[in-house]
Amino acid sequence: MIRALTTAATGMEAQQTNIERISNDLANANTDGYKRSRNEFQDLMYHTIKEPGGATGASSQSPVGIQIGMGVKVGASHKMFEPGPTRMTYNPYDWMIEGNGFFGVQMPAGDIAYTKTGVFHRDSQGRIVLGNGAQLIPAIQVPANTTGINVTQSGEVKVTTATEGEATVGQLQLVTFQNPEGLSAIGNSLYKPTAGSGTPLQGMPGENGLGFIQQGAVEGSNVNVANSMVDMIQTQRTYEMNTKVMGVADSMLNATVNVVK
Repeated sequence: MIRALTTAATGMEAQQTNIERISNDLANANTDGYKRSRNEFQDLMYHTIKEPGGATGASSQSPVGIQIGMGVKVGASHKMFEPGPTRMTYNPYDWMIEGNGFFGVQMPAGDIAYTKTGVFHRDSQGRIVLGNGAQLIPAIQVPANTTGINVTQSGEVKVTTATEGEATVGQLQLVTFQNPEGLSAIGNSLYKPTAGSGTPLQGMPGENGLGFIQQGAVEGSNVNVANSMVDMIQTQRTYEMNTKVMGVADSMLNATVNVVK
């Protein structure tokens, strides 16, 4: 009975982790560039009472054995990088990646991070930055007298000035990874590479499987609210079933103790 209590407790802990994942996804249902998460569950070790295939006599074997499971755990939790819906903003500094790839940015502290958001701004020095001040890599600086900015699908950044007309001020570069699911999320829709993601591979938009650039649009969150609500209900029911198991196991344990007494 004690084993049933601890096994059910592992189920409750796993479902608690799952509901935390769902709540974070739903909270970011309208966050530009957000990628939903996924939990993978794995069963724990087994207590083997009788080994399958063990001898039952001089010349016979048991076709099955007796193994009692110890419960469940969250084996992995990672981001799902399928594309989100396109949201047209018509803001000339909103640049969406249509397909694979990340923008590289340099954080205010100097370290490098990567994002799918593409919601950029022009700071006081004319540099292209995110809302948190992270500067786009490669750096692009827009002249002070710019009257218009145009970004081509291939990532070429052109500006129009009142005195010099149209001029190219930069070229966007995108980055991809062998295993994007191995990236570490650090908040603000930013990611850092890990040993699991592999090293960043840089290239031009539209080349070597990288996506194109769409100006005046952003990629919305890929959270499906309806699916998340269904997951939430299933998680709640599973958690409740584990509490029922704990109650039944506790009652059976009390009955056993009373018999002993």
